[in-house]
Amino acid sequence: MGIGALSGVNQSSKSIYIDYKGKIHKVIFSRNSSNEELQYLVKTALKTNKCAQIILKDSDENCIQLSPSIPINPISNPYKVEFLDLSSQNGIENKNNDDTKTPQEFLAQVVKEFSKAIKFEDSKKELMDRITNLENRIDGSRMESLKAIEVEKCRKEVKDLREMFQKASLPKQEDRTKKQIMENIPNYQKYQLSQETIQYLKTPTFNIWHWEANEMLTLIEHMYHELGLVREFNINPTTLKRWLLCIQANYRNNPFHNFRHCFCVAQMMYGMIHLCNLQSCMTKIEIATLITAAICHDLDHPGYNNAYQINARTELAIRYNDISPLENHHCAVAFQILSNPACNIFFNASDETFKEIRGNMVKLILATDMAKHKEILAELEEYVASFDFKNKDHMNALKMILIKCCDISNEVRPMEISEPWLDCLLEEYFNQSDREKEEGLPVAPFMDREKVTKPGAQVGFIKFVLIPMFEAVAKIFPIVQETMVTTLYQSYNRYSQLIEAEKKDKK
Repeated sequence: MGIGALSGVNQSSKSIYIDYKGKIHKVIFSRNSSNEELQYLVKTALKTNKCAQIILKDSDENCIQLSPSIPINPISNPYKVEFLDLSSQNGIENKNNDDTKTPQEFLAQVVKEFSKAIKFEDSKKELMDRITNLENRIDGSRMESLKAIEVEKCRKEVKDLREMFQKASLPKQEDRTKKQIMENIPNYQKYQLSQETIQYLKTPTFNIWHWEANEMLTLIEHMYHELGLVREFNINPTTLKRWLLCIQANYRNNPFHNFRHCFCVAQMMYGMIHLCNLQSCMTKIEIATLITAAICHDLDHPGYNNAYQINARTELAIRYNDISPLENHHCAVAFQILSNPACNIFFNASDETFKEIRGNMVKLILATDMAKHKEILAELEEYVASFDFKNKDHMNALKMILIKCCDISNEVRPMEISEPWLDCLLEEYFNQSDREKEEGLPVAPFMDREKVTKPGAQVGFIKFVLIPMFEAVAKIFPIVQETMVTTLYQSYNRYSQLIEAEKKDKK
């Protein structure tokens, strides 16, 4: 979406995008609309039965309440629409052929089937308390559309309960059997990579937009094999697949901070490992730490930055005392995943090795907090004149800068690859600033749709953040100057020219 279109949005109205029968519909409505009015507007836009009950779902199949407070979504990520019949939810058979079954009766049937499937006694009271709570929630919903949403949410909670009890009932495995995970083998279509793709993957010009989710998983899996990490740490190939699927599942479908961004950062790290021949000056543990931290660095990012977390006093800000709440959360999620033996790619490493990997991964992920940028860059600049690859402090500073470079490296890529990322980033920024305005929170000028242009957003960032950082790395690895810094100057000049053109147009 262009800057002009974004800046012209009426602040008293909102718009959402809905995918219905393969066609994207834009619904514009007043922020003061009632739920009933919004239901009518959507039905009218979709030209559907006015008596139907509508609920919306996001791309993760989460139910979204159709109300004026519904989150704004981009055209690239439209809501899906469903028309629900409360008498036949989720394929559960109506044995009495009763088309007027109430939500309470439906839940009773779910509990009955659930009780058949899972044998438990000690936890029965806890489950029944939860089900009672779910029934109360449905009693409190007066509109049929809201009941439908509540039933969907209740079903999801019952499903989660079932999975929880199944997991709790599994017998504890012996250490010797944990290493041989033979059941529930994850499966995604693995692609045969051509030699051309394998070589292209090692370059900073790699086009990350050409690959679907399964292909990105295959490419990351290839990185671990090609770098010798699978052999070095005796990684079970099935565990590697399961870990990658779990990583993918824990990236949200944000405009920018999503799994493709994870892949983008990991690929740039992989490219820099080869471009700078880091394997000649770093241990396998250091290489594993760099690539794994790059993959995990934005896990479960909510799409709202640290400033929002702190100003809104969110759970994350409270939990981490306003200190890098997002980065601390990304670390925590990464090691929650690795705490499961079935997903721990470093399960066969020694305790000492795992401790070193964990400590370094935490340092690297925390370094991606831009609030620490000047401090981290200043430390490396102090060392570059006499950089020593055997000096631990020098190497720690270098590794922190490397992950920072990869995290914000989009402008290093060719324009046709980098520019779509800028659109995605601004979309996420504008979503946040809209919410901040609604909630009466401070709004950063660089995130305000009424003040930002694409060239204006990039010129200062490239000049004062990217170029100094990549030039510092180039003093250690000169090849970075010609392959990356040169591209940054080209991007800077292009955006500067666009700014001058905008000024002339205003005259």
